[in-house]
Amino acid sequence: MAMGMKGLLVLTLGLAMAATSSAVIYKVGDTSGWTILGNINYTDWTTKKNFKVGDIIEFKYPQGIHNVLEVNKADYDSCSNSTPIATHTSGDDKIAIKRPGHRFFICGVPGHCAAGQKLNIRVLKQKSSEAPSKAPAPPTRPAAASPSPSGGGSSERSAASPPASSSTDSTPDVPATAAPAPNANGGGIRAGYRAVGVTVALVVAASVAMLQ
Repeated sequence: MAMGMKGLLVLTLGLAMAATSSAVIYKVGDTSGWTILGNINYTDWTTKKNFKVGDIIEFKYPQGIHNVLEVNKADYDSCSNSTPIATHTSGDDKIAIKRPGHRFFICGVPGHCAAGQKLNIRVLKQKSSEAPSKAPAPPTRPAAASPSPSGGGSSERSAASPPASSSTDSTPDVPATAAPAPNANGGGIRAGYRAVGVTVALVVAASVAMLQ
């Protein structure tokens, strides 16, 4: 159990270090830092950077000489320090970028912003290729084609089996076989047999009478 917890801790620390190492720290003004000296163009400085979510903006300056105020766009344009979003005064302020879009910073010391000590950074959105890919949706099975109301089916079905005979098709004429008519001579033959039988019976009876 202890070994499992130790392994989990090591894994967590490793992931944290990997996430930290992937972040880029941008020192504002590079070697000049955050200042009004040297006529530094911070707008030109930002155009050469590619800020992303997770990066860090570092303001380095002599503490007490300057400060860093995060402001909205209107206060940035007018160099107003009356309603800052956040105020930093440590002399080594590291500000993490947590969302895409524009962020505006000025020095709140009177006259410094007007002298060009102001910074507008644009944080790019994460590209679709960098976003985690979604699991592919399961393929949908095509629905079986149903015969149309008019009786037509799919072409494959029509090719596989011959069309059924229509109920209105006429059947070919087949000459009816006439039943054999009763033998016209049959009745006469049977009648002759009966007559012979009667005659024979009468002859036998007469013969018997004569013998008596």
